[in-house]
Amino acid sequence: MIDIHSHILWGLDDGAKTLEQSLAMLKLAAESGTTDIVATPHANSRYNFQPEVVAARIEEAAGQVTSPRIHRGCDFHLSYDNVQAAMENPAKYAIDGGNYLLVEFPDTRLSGMTRVLTTLIDCGLTPIMTHPERQTQLREIPEDFVSWIGMGCLVQITAQSLLGRFGKASEQSAWEMVRRGMAHIVASDAHDTEDRPPRLDLAFQALSARAGEAVARRLIYENPKTVLAGGRIWTVPPKPKPWYQRWK
Repeated sequence: MIDIHSHILWGLDDGAKTLEQSLAMLKLAAESGTTDIVATPHANSRYNFQPEVVAARIEEAAGQVTSPRIHRGCDFHLSYDNVQAAMENPAKYAIDGGNYLLVEFPDTRLSGMTRVLTTLIDCGLTPIMTHPERQTQLREIPEDFVSWIGMGCLVQITAQSLLGRFGKASEQSAWEMVRRGMAHIVASDAHDTEDRPPRLDLAFQALSARAGEAVARRLIYENPKTVLAGGRIWTVPPKPKPWYQRWK
């Protein structure tokens, strides 16, 4: 299994606090079947993204574990300053310096986001929209969100959302996105070893039971592997909302 969203690097954001905690998270990830993990510290108004520090800490942690392999990424908040910086240097924030970028929406109104996402796409980036099932507006799966998928953006849902960790509304939204073919990747968004651990195995089991093992493999292994390789993830148009829900 391949995990493209985690906060395993110590002292950079609200994830791991110490090297020991980072190593414990990596150990847990390996024990639960993760072979590759992307370290994605926040880049927002609270946490300054420092690529050179990220690279140094990946090297230090990787020197003490044999698995999983650690890759570089960023949890990129969609703010004006960040987008301007990404336009100047897209590779700075992308996963392994490639063409895939994890993007996190603000919790405020989402007006203007179509233009923001288009700007990133025009820079050669493929936005991966992180945990929309946990965002108050996006978990309702509005038409704008569907149109962003049509533009080429991908959707990453959180493994624990499928298991109810973030509440019933997020759980229902996550499964609805899976059912409608709107979910392309499942990742842990891990912050620690207990409350938000770097585990994908339980989500894999849940997906296999409810959607089939082929879907589970695509969301937790095949598509994330394509992201790391810099290939193209082929998507299909999302299924329409069921007729009995359209009045809502």
